[in-house]
Amino acid sequence: MDWVEFAAAFAVFFLTHSLPLRPALRAPLQAALGRRGFTLAYSALSLAALAWLIAAAGRAPHVPLWDWAPWQPHVPLVIMLPVCVIVALAIGRPNPLSFGGARNAAFDPARPGIVGLHRHPLLLALALWAGVHVVANGDLAHVLLFGTFGGFALLGMRLIDRRKQREMGARWQALRAAIDTAPRWPLAPFGTTAVRLALGALLYGALIWAHPHLFGASPLP
Repeated sequence: MDWVEFAAAFAVFFLTHSLPLRPALRAPLQAALGRRGFTLAYSALSLAALAWLIAAAGRAPHVPLWDWAPWQPHVPLVIMLPVCVIVALAIGRPNPLSFGGARNAAFDPARPGIVGLHRHPLLLALALWAGVHVVANGDLAHVLLFGTFGGFALLGMRLIDRRKQREMGARWQALRAAIDTAPRWPLAPFGTTAVRLALGALLYGALIWAHPHLFGASPLP
C-alpha cells in the first residue's frame, strides 16, 4: 500500500507541473486569478505536491540499494551550501537563456553574473540537490525520487537550449558568444553580490534547522 501512495504522489506531482501550464488551462486560470494570483497559487500547489512526494518516499518500504556509510551525510552537508548560494544568485535575475529569469529584457551579456558561469543555474542547483540526496539515502524510493529530479534537471538543460535556440535564432548564439568573453565577477550584476551570498548562507542555515521538522531527519552527521 505504501508503494501505491508513492506512485500516486509522483503522478500528482507531475500533473500539477504539467496541466496548469497548458495554454487551454493556463489562460482561463490567469483570467480568473490574475497573473500574480496564478503564480502564487501554482507555486503553493507545486510545493504542496513536492512535500507530499518527499513524505511518501519516506513512508515507502525501505529497500536498500547499497550499505550506509558514515561519510554519506557529509556529502549533502558540504554541497548544499553552494547549492543555496547558486539559488540566491540566480533567483529573480534576468536570464533569457533559461527558465526562471525575471525582466529578461534587462539582461546585459557584458555583465552576465551567475549566467556567465552556467546558462541554467537553477537547473544546476536542482541537479546537485538531487545528486547529493541520492548519495545520502541509497534506498530504492529515494533513489527513484531524487534520481528522477536529477535526470529531469540534466535533460531540461538540453531541451531548453534547443527550444531557446529555435526561438531566438541568431540572437541565442550572439548572447552565448558575448557571455563567454564577459568578466565572471560580480556574480550578481543587478544586485549586491554580498547580499545575495548572505541570503544563500541564511537559506542554508534555515534548511538545516527546518529539515528535522519538515522531513523527520537531521542533515547533521
